[in-house]
Amino acid sequence: MAGLLGRLFRRRREEELRCSAVVPAAGSSTRMGQDKLLLPLGEQPVLLHTLRALELCPYITEIVVVTREELIVPIGQLCRDAALEKVRKVIVGGATRSHSVLAGLGELSPDAELAAIHDGARPLVSQAVLEAVIRRASECGAAAPAVPVKDTVKRARDGLVTATLDRAELRAVQTPQVFQVDLIKTALQKALEDGAELTDDCAAVERLGIGVALTEGDYCNLKLTTPEDLAVAEALLAWREEQ
Repeated sequence: MAGLLGRLFRRRREEELRCSAVVPAAGSSTRMGQDKLLLPLGEQPVLLHTLRALELCPYITEIVVVTREELIVPIGQLCRDAALEKVRKVIVGGATRSHSVLAGLGELSPDAELAAIHDGARPLVSQAVLEAVIRRASECGAAAPAVPVKDTVKRARDGLVTATLDRAELRAVQTPQVFQVDLIKTALQKALEDGAELTDDCAAVERLGIGVALTEGDYCNLKLTTPEDLAVAEALLAWREEQ
């Protein structure tokens, strides 16, 4: 009986779990050579794959897309044509990723408690990755998916190796990175005030001395940065559809 009650309680908690999503999509796509978010992946634009994955997640209740001013209209039209019901707003981002994420957080519903920050250029995120990281963040306040590093990583200076890092301790962190809303707002504002340069949102929380829990990521959940990444994503999409 105790086991049954425990399962029912966990199921009720999960059914009540609610998370908002902020999608930074304001990058310049310099290394891609053209705007990657609207490039076709399979039969749909990259960004549409990303937004549809978030739309399908039962824990996500709203989505705010943060992009460049010239993309507001085409992305808004893309969302309308695809009938994405959870995309509440498409807004203009800021000078940096941190500014853009803060702008998106500011547009969430006043009662939002959890925020999933997911790169617009990660179109192959799975439901398993989304659900696991949101559940973990609901328990501890900050979580991100990660995968073990496959390559041996060297530290180098002036073209010479200075150290070989222990691969067993290294993880490649992905998105969505999920946080309590008040926590990530405070962390990003502090990082901006301090002039800290961040490569992801977890780093802002880590600067406050707060640990970020890691959940199991997925090697398919790659970020599209270069033309080679797009080719890999095409192959992964085809492979996934065959499974």
